[in-house]
Amino acid sequence: MAGNGELSGELGKEEEDSENLFEFGDDLELNQFDGLPYSSRYYRLLQERKTLPVWKYRHEFMTLLENNQILIVSGTTKTGKSTQIPQWCAEFCLSAQYQHGVVVCSQIQRRQAVDLALRVADEMDVNIGHEIGYSIPLETCCSNDTILRYCTDDILLREMMSDPLLEQYGVVLVDQAHERTVSTDVLLGLLREVLLQRPELRLVVLSAPPTPETLLTHYGSVPRLHLEAPSAGEVIHSSSSSSESFYSALRLALEVHRSREPGDVAVFLATEQEVVCACNIITKEASRMSVSLGELLAVPMCSGHAGICPPVTESPQMSRRIFVSCSQLEDLFWSVDSIAFVIDTGVEKRLVYNPRLRASSEVIRPISKCQAEMRKQLTGSTGKCFCLYPEDVQLPAEIHPRILESNITSTALFLKRMEAAGVTHCHFINRPDPEGLMQALEELDYLAALDNDGNLSEMGIIMSELPLEPQMAKALLASCEFDCASEMLTIAAMLTAPSCFIEPPVGMLTEVMRCHMKFQHPEGDHFTLINIYNTFKRSQREPYFSQEQWCEQYYLCCAALQTADAIRSQLSDVLKRIELPISEPAFGTKTNALNIKRALLAGYFMQMARDVDGSGNYFMLLNKHVAQAHRLSAYGAKAQKLGLPEWLLFHEYSLTDNSIRTLTHISPHAFVQMAPQYFFCNLPPSESKEILQNILDRDRTGIPKAKTRPEPKTETQESEAQERCVLQ
Repeated sequence: MAGNGELSGELGKEEEDSENLFEFGDDLELNQFDGLPYSSRYYRLLQERKTLPVWKYRHEFMTLLENNQILIVSGTTKTGKSTQIPQWCAEFCLSAQYQHGVVVCSQIQRRQAVDLALRVADEMDVNIGHEIGYSIPLETCCSNDTILRYCTDDILLREMMSDPLLEQYGVVLVDQAHERTVSTDVLLGLLREVLLQRPELRLVVLSAPPTPETLLTHYGSVPRLHLEAPSAGEVIHSSSSSSESFYSALRLALEVHRSREPGDVAVFLATEQEVVCACNIITKEASRMSVSLGELLAVPMCSGHAGICPPVTESPQMSRRIFVSCSQLEDLFWSVDSIAFVIDTGVEKRLVYNPRLRASSEVIRPISKCQAEMRKQLTGSTGKCFCLYPEDVQLPAEIHPRILESNITSTALFLKRMEAAGVTHCHFINRPDPEGLMQALEELDYLAALDNDGNLSEMGIIMSELPLEPQMAKALLASCEFDCASEMLTIAAMLTAPSCFIEPPVGMLTEVMRCHMKFQHPEGDHFTLINIYNTFKRSQREPYFSQEQWCEQYYLCCAALQTADAIRSQLSDVLKRIELPISEPAFGTKTNALNIKRALLAGYFMQMARDVDGSGNYFMLLNKHVAQAHRLSAYGAKAQKLGLPEWLLFHEYSLTDNSIRTLTHISPHAFVQMAPQYFFCNLPPSESKEILQNILDRDRTGIPKAKTRPEPKTETQESEAQERCVLQ
């Protein structure tokens, strides 16, 4: 790139000049990014930046970036790599007058993308949303002047659909590559092909040490820069592993507070559910402690109901914070300097997808060496890290790639879209499981997303435009044909957002269930979600209650419902952009209910189940397993006395508790009309399939149809019940 040879040679002079300017208080030097004089705060932050471990590698990094297309940098959370290296890349692009593009840096956590952008804008003395910006799901803060943008990895992937070669960028940084998320792995695989077509593009991969060997070998012999980490504090291992590590961690955290030793505490647990439970316990215990110990605050560091992590602020005087987190969130502590104690349970809970059963189950496993080392570094040189596992325990060397244990149907649809855009190869670091890949392609074929040659069909192209799972995308598109798009937009948004149902507190199950019963619809859970959303929207017009108060009254999560509202607006905009009709709301009528079911069947015909014995044991047609309705469903254990429908459509099946969730009553006649014939033919043999085949034969011959089992209500009664159940 033009001018790069001079850049690295002038770095020493620039630093010396900035130091002299800071010393004499001369603020006349102009910011190279916006042309305005630097503020005094810029020079104060510059002195802080120079104390970061990454700073002494600045000259070496710029030289490597100038002379190489790919560069791998490894460093822990506290080295400053995620804030400083993107700034240096922006200087690199500026030296070439942005003729090859600007800088983008991907993150796996939306909260971190926002926080990093805010911090870097402050350090560079520019305005957020102008020179520095961010893009996360449902929120964008950038402009045409943005030269450095932080975004989530899935946002950058969707951007490649319209700009497959990322031609607006001169440098792409992929941060947290060691986490091996599906989106990050796909991004790294596609970038290898993009780099071949764009030799001027630079790729910087940021990872935590030890850098995974599979990541190092993926790009061949490329330069690697290892940042020395600050010295870790005292590490104390448990003498034995304990199945009660959750309670051991909480007891230890409370003991630290009672010891009066200064500093905040970070506790790493296995799941987000444990994080929420732990915060409730700590808050309850803190209320019983002596005031002389100071205030104790529990801070959950997890995606939670709102899908974002809470911002980290300064701790008030005479108080101690206990940050409670789980796996994949170590990097969120980059800006927290007050942690003196780390309590690590050493385990994590992951969802592992079984392609044969088309379901996920929870698996508890040890964390990796990489995660363990990152957690030890958080205390600094004077703190303590309590590892609740023996020192000689064998931890996995790397984090297991999520692409090997996830449902990759959405990934397969995206890769088919990229093939159509001209990027025909994705060089996977670890290739997906062949069985899982074949199942994903089979599912796309059933959904008519592929043509006879296995390429993306016109339907598949439209489905890929929607930020939804393929089945939900197909159902939403079908709703435009069945004049129920308004209702299906609500269902899609509610099922894409975090669950709006709050887990009942201890002893409150009956009260919570009673509140939720007010929204239940006789046709099933999909209709119940519409009831909840519509009533939530009407609460905005309530003069005496805020939305938060309304949600508290009904034990619903306000943040989740607000997220669903934002998702619905986004999906509505996509439908308008691709010129698909959105029908007027007609919820509560019999015709509308039938149309909603048809639209659901267009996407979820693979997820049908039949009650084989009248007692709630549902036989799933596709995998021949028997499961029960989830306890929080309208057809759960509490509702069995009301009579259970014989045939149900379900949204998901969980192996962990062997339950089917989000259920709606579907007639078998509607199923045989909507399910593709070649899917029906491939269903494994069963009594349920024979019943459906008889119905199909009767439909073809015109013989009067016979019900497979007496229905609990007549159609007239069902219609009247629908009208009554829609909250006014």
